Amino acid sequence: MSTGSQFLCAMPKAELHMHLDGALSPALMLELAERNRVKLPYETLEQVEAAYQFTSLQSFLDLLYQGASVLRDERDYYDLTYRYLLRCRQENVLHTEPSFDPQTHTERGIPFETVLEGTRAAMRDAGREWGQSSLLVMDFLRHLSAESAMRTLEAALPYRDEIVAVGLDSSELGNPPSKFSDVFARARAQGVQGGGARGGGGAAGLRVGGDPPARRAARRSRRALRRSVEDPVLVRYLREQQLPLTVCPLSNVRLGVFESLADHDVLRLLEEGLCVTINSDDPEYFGGYVNANYLALAEQLDMSTEQALRLAQNGFRASVLSEAEKARFQQQLSAFAREHPDLS
Repeated sequence: MSTGSQFLCAMPKAELHMHLDGALSPALMLELAERNRVKLPYETLEQVEAAYQFTSLQSFLDLLYQGASVLRDERDYYDLTYRYLLRCRQENVLHTEPSFDPQTHTERGIPFETVLEGTRAAMRDAGREWGQSSLLVMDFLRHLSAESAMRTLEAALPYRDEIVAVGLDSSELGNPPSKFSDVFARARAQGVQGGGARGGGGAAGLRVGGDPPARRAARRSRRALRRSVEDPVLVRYLREQQLPLTVCPLSNVRLGVFESLADHDVLRLLEEGLCVTINSDDPEYFGGYVNANYLALAEQLDMSTEQALRLAQNGFRASVLSEAEKARFQQQLSAFAREHPDLS
């Protein structure tokens, strides 16, 4: 029997794979375009919503970067981040590790500090106002040069206490992780502690540790899940090492990794003993935030309550929080399950 929707929506959760630019709703896009006097090829909310019906990864990226053009000053980045964190509060996402892509903005003349300061101010306010736990990840854009990534890293180093991990995103084709090996080596050389980007303690810093960039990037890859299923040696390695897989089910379907959610192998991997987590990726573009992903798994894959709880536990366990913080959130999840058996 699948899990009840009330249980899933109220269940404490973590999110480890979410891009802040992907939380730009059609309404906020129009609001910021008017505020900043940015001319868009859309005049109504309905036209923007229709544009969000893209057909491929590249068409999605084109739309994403076009939408990002409305973000200009600290207030804009604050509003984008704060509204996402409010959504976390509504969906009982107790801890989140959103990614920001500074190159999307610095390439069009926005100072790195503007992007970071607005983003971090929203995270601090959410933490103070309702106790929202959040840690910031910085991604490099694959389709840009390694030199551009290195410049971005150098700009970030003075703010290393504000950023807990680095990774890759954007177009994968022709842009392998090895392209950025020197960038990751430089990050590790700057006092980065061991333990990997999705493991170890919670000390501040650019947490790429001893984890090879290829593995770090693979966990961000939309194709990693399918490759895992097709390679039993890799499945065994992932299980033995408990390397987290930050799976984004609705995104996987929207981008054609799976024809439908009914074909998705996420629960199979969970039953194989892998550290699978559920995330929203770019929620405004891919059909929903974290709760929508959990609800879709319950509806399409008949996910059980026990499986949902394991996925949620994995989210806290795979975070870059300290062990004490991980334990605190996991205890909250266990207490919720005991106190609300009627919702499942």
